[in-house]
Amino acid sequence: MPPGQPNMVRLTSVKKELSVLPTPSLGMHLTPPPPVLSDLELGVALYRSLVRPLCSKVMIIQRVVLNSRPGKNGNPVAENFRIEEVNLPDNINEGQVQVRTLYLSVDPYMRCRMNEDTGSDYITPWQLSQVVDGGGIGIVEESKHVHFTKGDFVTSFYWPWQTKVILNGNSLEKVDPQLANGHLSYFLGAIGMPGLTSLIGIQEKGHITAGSNQTMVVSGAAGACGSLAGQIGNLMGCSRVVGICGTQEKCHLLTSELGFDAAINYKKGNVAEQLREFCPAGVDVYFDNVGGDISDTVISQMNQNSHIILCGQISQYNKDVPYPPPLPPAVEAIQKERNITRERFLVLNYKDKFESGILQLSQWFKEGKLKIKETVVNGLENMGVAFQSMMTGGNIGKQIVCISEETSL
Repeated sequence: MPPGQPNMVRLTSVKKELSVLPTPSLGMHLTPPPPVLSDLELGVALYRSLVRPLCSKVMIIQRVVLNSRPGKNGNPVAENFRIEEVNLPDNINEGQVQVRTLYLSVDPYMRCRMNEDTGSDYITPWQLSQVVDGGGIGIVEESKHVHFTKGDFVTSFYWPWQTKVILNGNSLEKVDPQLANGHLSYFLGAIGMPGLTSLIGIQEKGHITAGSNQTMVVSGAAGACGSLAGQIGNLMGCSRVVGICGTQEKCHLLTSELGFDAAINYKKGNVAEQLREFCPAGVDVYFDNVGGDISDTVISQMNQNSHIILCGQISQYNKDVPYPPPLPPAVEAIQKERNITRERFLVLNYKDKFESGILQLSQWFKEGKLKIKETVVNGLENMGVAFQSMMTGGNIGKQIVCISEETSL
């Protein structure tokens, strides 16, 4: 049969079928005959009914891209992000997995990724109109990687902000839900990177010795790391832990639920006076999340040979300054005179301690010794809102965005 003849036969057959009308009978409502269809119109009809369904496996997903930059000295807003729809390929290659996103994380360090230059050699800037990424956790829907199977829960530090995504399996780590008693979002917080940052930071830079009557102060104390650091300081042997935060509600939480001995609302009253009241023997360990004036005040009351754990400087992230930001001359003089250590701390330099650290955090959590707090926002469309809120202290504990709660396949 000559090439193309089967289609010609099919077109002719369809044309005949469409042109056949029943013979009118008495009482039958007569309708005008349908228009005669051209071969082109028949071809379009055939495509719609036969061909297009075969190509409909392309999946439409949602993603968040960087819409604009706030500028190095600007405050980030929700409008810096934009949600859009794109197609997800209908097949994956060897070594890849397709995952459905369950939870995404927003964190202070991401602020520098909004700039054209992050000022750091270990994180890259987000690109305009390109998908944003960060900590995420999801469930494997399809796998062509030897280490993952359908139904596995996986996490990554570079998870695209999408409802579904195809990733290289080598970039993922499998997580055991039992470590968090089924609370999968905890792997983005207390039993994940913030928990490891708090634990390893205190272990490596805090120099806490149980029974030595040390006092720890934590700034940003109701945040993702701060709320854990105070508790870990207690668990590791500090005799007194004092938190600094921005609302009375947060202060009450620290002392009533998280085991802090005292809490200071830096927006209310004199911080220096309250520090002297709550830390009569001075400060031995300072877990610094904020920098700026608050940190200058704390450092001024630190003891000889004391230690600063330089976790973050959120008060400085909207300013074009180096990291860590330099101290004012008077405060720097105090630091040097009292031999106060203030070394840059990067948890990614301690990957050999991650496994044991996760197990320790999980154990404390299961034993009820480590209380975990979260602020959860629902929907990918609210990623920008959650980020803006987190940067202005709107969260208690870890700021999480829930993309999907469905964990079955």
